[in-house]
Amino acid sequence: MGEYSNRIAAKLTAAFQPTRLDIVDDSSRHHGHAGEHPDGGGETHFNVAVESAAFAGKSRVERQRLVYGVLADELKERVHALALKLTAPGEG
Repeated sequence: MGEYSNRIAAKLTAAFQPTRLDIVDDSSRHHGHAGEHPDGGGETHFNVAVESAAFAGKSRVERQRLVYGVLADELKERVHALALKLTAPGEG
């Protein structure tokens, strides 16, 4: 994992104490598209799955807002896109 993958993992773990956390750097599939970092080093597009009790009782939008808030710095600096799957334990 790269610098931003590690930062994302650390921040999401600290904020949500997930029972499952999967982070996949999907940047290579977006080569030449909007949001590609000028240095071509990837870490701009991620697929992130988080299962956490912190999401119980919250809507999809509320969950996304929580994650975007935690990762605000990364989104400002380098990360262009997050594909999020945010669930509470017991949800599919």
